[in-house]
Amino acid sequence: MKINIRQETSADYPIVFDLIEQAFRDEILSDKKEQFLVERLRKSDGFVPELSLVADINLQIVGYILLTKISIETKTESITSLALAPVAVLPEFQKQGIGSKLIVEAHHIAKDLGYESVVLLGHENYYPKFGYQLLHHFNISLPFEAPKENCMAIELVPDALKNKAGKVIYPKEFFE
Repeated sequence: MKINIRQETSADYPIVFDLIEQAFRDEILSDKKEQFLVERLRKSDGFVPELSLVADINLQIVGYILLTKISIETKTESITSLALAPVAVLPEFQKQGIGSKLIVEAHHIAKDLGYESVVLLGHENYYPKFGYQLLHHFNISLPFEAPKENCMAIELVPDALKNKAGKVIYPKEFFE
């Protein structure tokens, strides 16, 4: 099974909308609105087209990932970072490594574009294998209540978050 990962195009939008809806349909921790979040984020100032990726197999889109610009506000500076939200794979293609390939490729592209870290709210048993650590280890907090075991970050560049205690600021589109 050859998995091709490429930048999403506007022609992919309706397919990705349906894919995200299907991927999160049975997810207990989902509000079932991730597909609408993606639509809003594509129109936001935080959208980075190179970090909106699809995975296809034989030209069928089976997976999607989006990394969006955010900031971490410390007492002395504003640090540009990224939020991973969402990563989605069609149910019939899950547990085949597609999500993993999307995450690894998105990290690679993000680092090449000069981004140094990624923040997410996700499954505590899935993301650590990619190098994600609990957000509180960096003394960084989210602007809303969430279980600490689900709040994570990764440094794409060593020590990118060292001594950067602060609060994550998401684009307003995350809250609409």
